[in-house]
Amino acid sequence: MTHHLKSKRNLFILVFFSTVLMSPLWAEEGITKNTIRIGGVLDLQGRSKGLGLNMQAGINAAFKDALIKDRHIEYITLNDSYTPEKTIKSTNELIKKNIFLFAGNVGTPTAKVSLPILAEHKIPAVGFFTGAGLLRSGKGDIINYRASYIQETAAVINAALKNGIKAKEVCAYVQNDAYGMAGIEGLIRALDSNGDNDEIISTLKKIKSITGDNPPRNNIGPVGVYQRNSVSARSGYLSLKKWEKSQNTSCKLVVTVGAYQSITELIAYSHYKQESWIFSAVSFTGAENFRSALQKFKINDGIIMTQVVPFLDSPKPLVQKAKQKLGNDYGYVSLEGFIVGKIILYGLRKIEGDITREKFTQAILGSRFSIDKLTLDFLEDNQGSDLVNLTTLQQGEWKNGANEIFKPESVTSLRHSE
Repeated sequence: MTHHLKSKRNLFILVFFSTVLMSPLWAEEGITKNTIRIGGVLDLQGRSKGLGLNMQAGINAAFKDALIKDRHIEYITLNDSYTPEKTIKSTNELIKKNIFLFAGNVGTPTAKVSLPILAEHKIPAVGFFTGAGLLRSGKGDIINYRASYIQETAAVINAALKNGIKAKEVCAYVQNDAYGMAGIEGLIRALDSNGDNDEIISTLKKIKSITGDNPPRNNIGPVGVYQRNSVSARSGYLSLKKWEKSQNTSCKLVVTVGAYQSITELIAYSHYKQESWIFSAVSFTGAENFRSALQKFKINDGIIMTQVVPFLDSPKPLVQKAKQKLGNDYGYVSLEGFIVGKIILYGLRKIEGDITREKFTQAILGSRFSIDKLTLDFLEDNQGSDLVNLTTLQQGEWKNGANEIFKPESVTSLRHSE
């Protein structure tokens, strides 16, 4: 080998090893010298945009002024209008921007299509705004803050049964997809643990087993459904009326699992029809937007809503900090976003040495910790909180608790107050 060739070879080896040895410690995707890039795909423009905008506000409030190893946190979001097809496009677009993890995504049908993409790229999914079971299998790099829809629906049904409402008098109005069916599963489990309700449970399982895109689930049992991103309530209402007639009963409690505009339409229609139904809604419905939608129909009382965050007047330091930072944006959904942001910061701060996705998930999963007096437990699963609080709409405001609403005199007074 000539001296010239040897020199070129030595130069190549020197450059190669210099590149390897001098590679920055922020080589993980989404980590730069000055920033950590967090992504989110949310409904920012569609019918459920209030949820996405409030989650975004909460996460941004948590990240504001935070420094992790001299790096700022950048939360980059794209809209999907609560439409799975757009979710796929926006998720892939964000991945190309080198995102460290995804946080705060809104919805079950959208999570159903985004999670496989994130798993393929080994990107963690943190604090998605959904209580669906598909995020709670224990598989993949998924970190949940909130209680499940099963826990939410069970909480309100158990309260209703405890206060004298019978199993036949518990009905449901849900979105006709995986989100709504998670609510039906919650209804099944609650009834299964409260006496002999085999016949009703069998009917509910039949409804849940029907597959397809917007399948025919109306007029089968104590369930009415509506198609995602629609507000037409009549078909679902008639399905509930058919159940009442066939069983010679009344839907004293209608558990709803859907989006705030769609649920409001059913409630408004039932009030027009002068039904004496008590309604409940899960946290995903979005307390602030739900209340505003109801007020347009002059409905200011008599709705139960489950919440998966502390009460807004809680003295916990984390809640007080969220209230201070969020200002006019403070509410149940933005508080959840704030908590999700704080969980991410906690995980990042626990990492020693270079920041990697693997170290991040290891810092959280399998541990129990508190953030400003809010305890989170990931010792046995990937869900940090089992908290479910019941609130009731009274005079246009969400008040703590719900037991009073189940008393007959309360229902009568609510009907006469309209």
